[in-house]
Amino acid sequence: MASDSRMVALGFGKFARADRIFALERITGEERGDGRRTRVWIDGVTDPLIASRTEITILRDMGQESAVTAPELDEAMDLAARLAAAAEEGRVDLSDLGRRARRLLAATTP
Repeated sequence: MASDSRMVALGFGKFARADRIFALERITGEERGDGRRTRVWIDGVTDPLIASRTEITILRDMGQESAVTAPELDEAMDLAARLAAAAEEGRVDLSDLGRRARRLLAATTP
């Protein structure tokens, strides 16, 4: 992914050379949490390391800005999906949706 030998923090004191990382996988569902965000495959290491940082953050640290979709767009799409699902079920948590919308707006507004 990257062509230099810069070190990338994976969290909890784990580091990897950016040019040795060849795959990242977002951890989802029940497996995610408690410092478990991303599986990181490193050249020469058999099993993936578990990073406490997100794949987006790791990609940015590796200098792969173009590979990263704007996190604000991901957040907006997630917010829209949650609102649509909650509306269909007849329950809308306005406090949670309002908090997330304010955070999203703050991230995209100077």
